Amino acid sequence: MKSKLVFATNNAHKLKEISAILSNKVEILGLKDICCNVDIPETADTLEGNALLKAQYIQQHYGFDCFADDTGLEVEALHGAPGVYSARYAGGEGHDSEANMKRLLKELEGEENRRARFRTVIALILNGEVYQFEGTVEGNIIRKKQGTFGFGYDPVFVPEGYTKTFAELGEEIKNRISHRARAVQKLAEFLKSRT
Repeated sequence: MKSKLVFATNNAHKLKEISAILSNKVEILGLKDICCNVDIPETADTLEGNALLKAQYIQQHYGFDCFADDTGLEVEALHGAPGVYSARYAGGEGHDSEANMKRLLKELEGEENRRARFRTVIALILNGEVYQFEGTVEGNIIRKKQGTFGFGYDPVFVPEGYTKTFAELGEEIKNRISHRARAVQKLAEFLKSRT
């Protein structure tokens, strides 16, 4: 029987992506599966801090072993911004990907250095112990959106070694090479070593 782990997210895209990567190792439950309807605050000023805050919240309030992630797009010319504020870069409530991309492209207007990286940090709480895993993917920000797959900044990010954006490459390739895939792979290897 597969063990169960809660992934502290309400993001259906992330849940689907991670479930696909971990499907043969662990049964992944989302927040809806444990009847958690709280928007867990992300008040830390680092990706590591936010991931840990979310994992601790679920562990303390629901008692499940769980993991949480936080992801940021770090753009060289913007000194690492939007970083920890990637999901709410354009301001306002919620996650407005369209507005976030517009602001990013506006800030990079006329900028030749388009280097960027996606970075995902996963915090896992298992049997009371805390573990962290990180995955990064280097690439470039293009000048206008391309592609319809994925979410977030996928339509403007071309990973190194490719000529298409994450939004053009499709789920199968993205799930193999993305920042989240790399962090989840480390998580999967760790979980495998424990069973």
